[in-house]
Amino acid sequence: MTTRRSHYLPRTRNGRIAAIAFIVAMLLCQPPIVHGLMNRIEPWIFGMPFLFAYLLAVYFLGIAVLIWAARKGL
Repeated sequence: MTTRRSHYLPRTRNGRIAAIAFIVAMLLCQPPIVHGLMNRIEPWIFGMPFLFAYLLAVYFLGIAVLIWAARKGL
């Protein structure tokens, strides 16, 4: 009898890296960090307040992790 592993847990090293990287990216855009540490307007970055530029970068990071995982077939 074979045991089946859960499909919720990554099975490969790259799968674990992708899952952890995506979780970290999503944690960086949640209230404890955003409201406590990154909630400021100055300095302006590319014509945007710092908070918006920070969130844009974090969301792009999350999307990049998802694209990388999709291309790897994870």
